[in-house]
Amino acid sequence: MANKYPTKHETTNQIELIVPGMGSDHCAGIIRQSLERLDGINSIETSIASHRVTVSLSANGPDPGTLKQAVEKAGYDVARVSAELNTDTDAEAGIEEAYLLRARKRLWIAAVPTSLIMLLMGPHMFWQPLPGYLLIVVALAFPVVFLYGGGATHKAAWRSLTNRTFNMDVLISLGSLPPYLIGLVGFIYPMTSFVEMAATIMTFHLLGRYLEAKAKGRASQAIRRLLTLGAKTARIERDGEEIEIAIKELQPGDIMLVRPGEKIPTDGEVLEGESHLDESIATGESLPVYKTTGDSVIGATINKEGRLRVKATRVGGDTFLSQVVRLIDQAQGSRVPIQEFADRMTGHFVPLVILISFSSLVIWALFPDSLRPILDWGATFLPWVNPDASTPVLAILAAIAVLVIACPCALGLATPTALMVGSGLGAEHGILIRSGEAIQTFKDVKVMVLDKTGTITRGEPKLTEVVSAEGVDDKRLLTLAASVENASEHPIAKAVVEGAKERGITLDEVTEFRSTGARGVSGKVANEDLLIGNRRLLEEEGVTGLEALDDDLKQLESRGRTVVIVAADRHALGLVAVADTIKAESVDAIRGMHELGLHVVMITGDNERAARAVADEVGIDEVQAGVLPEGKVEAIRALQAKHGNHVAMVGDGINDAPALKQANVGIAIGAGADVAIEAADVTLVRGELTGVVEAMHLSRATFSKIVQNLIWASIYNVAAIPIAALGLLHPMIGVVAMTASSLSVIGNSLLLKREFSAKIAKT
Repeated sequence: MANKYPTKHETTNQIELIVPGMGSDHCAGIIRQSLERLDGINSIETSIASHRVTVSLSANGPDPGTLKQAVEKAGYDVARVSAELNTDTDAEAGIEEAYLLRARKRLWIAAVPTSLIMLLMGPHMFWQPLPGYLLIVVALAFPVVFLYGGGATHKAAWRSLTNRTFNMDVLISLGSLPPYLIGLVGFIYPMTSFVEMAATIMTFHLLGRYLEAKAKGRASQAIRRLLTLGAKTARIERDGEEIEIAIKELQPGDIMLVRPGEKIPTDGEVLEGESHLDESIATGESLPVYKTTGDSVIGATINKEGRLRVKATRVGGDTFLSQVVRLIDQAQGSRVPIQEFADRMTGHFVPLVILISFSSLVIWALFPDSLRPILDWGATFLPWVNPDASTPVLAILAAIAVLVIACPCALGLATPTALMVGSGLGAEHGILIRSGEAIQTFKDVKVMVLDKTGTITRGEPKLTEVVSAEGVDDKRLLTLAASVENASEHPIAKAVVEGAKERGITLDEVTEFRSTGARGVSGKVANEDLLIGNRRLLEEEGVTGLEALDDDLKQLESRGRTVVIVAADRHALGLVAVADTIKAESVDAIRGMHELGLHVVMITGDNERAARAVADEVGIDEVQAGVLPEGKVEAIRALQAKHGNHVAMVGDGINDAPALKQANVGIAIGAGADVAIEAADVTLVRGELTGVVEAMHLSRATFSKIVQNLIWASIYNVAAIPIAALGLLHPMIGVVAMTASSLSVIGNSLLLKREFSAKIAKT
């Protein structure tokens, strides 16, 4: 959850604004600063990836028009204002495309005249002065600097200044307008022309904006891809007829008809048919998943072969795909604690740069002789340095170079671009990270707490062993047991029946069935009186032959099995064992956690013996058994006190939600309860524990990119400004370097995909 502010009043509604020009954290900070001046605002959230500003208002909050004006006063155009959180993906994509086309058009309008100026400047300077040269370049540069090329930049800068904020357009305006106006002096007094510089600076600025827009589009392509994956129409049954409607017209309860090769229109439940579905967009799992009557399906997944009748259960913003998009958008718009320093720095950066620029102008004007030796030294290896230029020219060049080289674009892009790529990668692998804060916290986790049931184990009992007494056939034992248990609704009974069916056993009819509560069941099969239950029940009923099974019974129970004894006509025939089986990937996942240096703890409500059996099998370091749901929170607190605030927890049930909130990082298994997912910082959509290891790698890789970007951008600005102030950096070289710096930060973030994929491949 990004950019939250203390609630002053009760929130009554939210307003969403799409601001295409909000391309970095610096821009977002200026917009927030302008909006915060209004009364009645509870919170402001910004998403750089989707260019969205979401404002939560109190009852007496401003209307949408006032919010729009506040953003425009900060120097940014608003493409759309909505009184509801908008899910119109086509409209959003259209706004993004329109912004990119406008940036391209402005670039071409600036690039063509500037190219002509460059073609004329070479012969004029180095061969033969051209008649009317100044008039020609002034005319060619005018539309570049003032009209459609740079007009929007100056307009945004003026709005920003009148609103007492300083956006990056202010620096570009100050870097391009003065050179053009100073160049006009040449009509009345012979001097070096700066008009070419003004046009070049604006053109490279527009080139940088266009390239950044394209690069950020690549960085956020994961969420863009998700936004276009949903079906556009649905075929439904209505009043006995089959009709096709738009997706937005679907209602919960509608019966959808899905043919082979078609997308599931929305989340639902299979009423009829069977098929395999490609769920890779939701889970990252490439293998199709078998679905039949009663199974739930996810909207936008692809039906591979069978015809399905599906009842719609969730539509619109409630669907799984919409929730995934919302989570990614939250993550991309969130703030990482490490970014706070950069935010404080960029908040004062533009005024400081203007001050340094003005100081450079004054110092060069007052002390040129003291600074010229630096130019003499620089001219030996920098071809653009001219120590013989006049003092006014050197002063102007230094001042303008400081302005154009110092734009904090790279600093503002450092965090959001890495978050865009990281959250998009996570979505592709079934890992949804809610916030940048979770990414930073996750990398420092030292203790991983796991729930047992549904996390390490499957969460459903399964037949594991059949042990027959001497002289009894295993198949006969299981046939008798399953035939009686088939009449019971108990989970253990269902596990025995399912296990028998999997082994190809045909069940017999049972009569005189009777249940004795939690102790066992009885019935008659083929004239045999059968009793199935625990040892105490069978002893009370006078069953013989129990002693011969004692060793096997103790051994199975020591391994965490739930064991029932089967007896016929008061004589023990054998044992049937049931257990909550361990997920296939749990052993590999916990081994991966150990390789990451994590101390793995299992906290469960099960008894010590069952918990220890599971822990020994998968390699758990520490076990806390018999912990009630309310006790899990205290257990997490105790671990935090012992190991510091570096504790993460994985859970899937409603009873895990409080503990997930208490942990420094809460991780929900995606197949689990909605409330657990809502309480978590990270959601593993596939429901596999190996996702924890992948999420840990992703967190570390993403944070590493953020740090690299911030270091590079900071070093660039710290080093470049003094060089420019000393006159060693030509303004036109500076604007190219500024653009290259921003693009290098974006490019470095895009490398995250390759590096993360390589890491996952190794593990």
